[in-house]
Amino acid sequence: MSTTNSIVAVYDTHEQTEAAIKELQQAGVDMKSLSIAAKDTHTDEHVVGYYNAGDRMKYWGKFGAFWGGFWGLLFGSAMFAIPGIGPILVAGPLVSWIIAGLEGAVVVGGASALGAGLVSIGIPKDSVLEYDTALKTDKFLLIVHGTPEQVSQAKSIIEGTQHSSYTVHGDAISA
Repeated sequence: MSTTNSIVAVYDTHEQTEAAIKELQQAGVDMKSLSIAAKDTHTDEHVVGYYNAGDRMKYWGKFGAFWGGFWGLLFGSAMFAIPGIGPILVAGPLVSWIIAGLEGAVVVGGASALGAGLVSIGIPKDSVLEYDTALKTDKFLLIVHGTPEQVSQAKSIIEGTQHSSYTVHGDAISA
């Protein structure tokens, strides 16, 4: 079993999340190691759409510019309708972790499909439930997964951003 090295930061707004991603990018953090997840609860305010246009994903909605800007940088994108949470948008490797969790029929007591994806990379179940709750309350999750050194670098950057909280998982804790 491989060692898990990740940091999960919770942000209150898309502006805070976007600023953190830009700081990580400017510091040279590999964008393929980043994932974003957020609930899309604003369907009554705007037309919402998500579609593939060639090699680019497109999204209409309140946060269309936010998602559109990052789907070109991050590896993979999807929308999931998760019972108990509702529709969430996901970008980055978290997409494949969720799909792998669903295809592997990973059952995490009380956790969602998102939780199954996070558990599959070694995030503890207690933390997964915390992240599900954050999504339910319209927070944004930013996940960096990689070597202890990569996660330690991301931690030093995330510490200086306007996050609600963050947790480091794995060997990077001592880094």
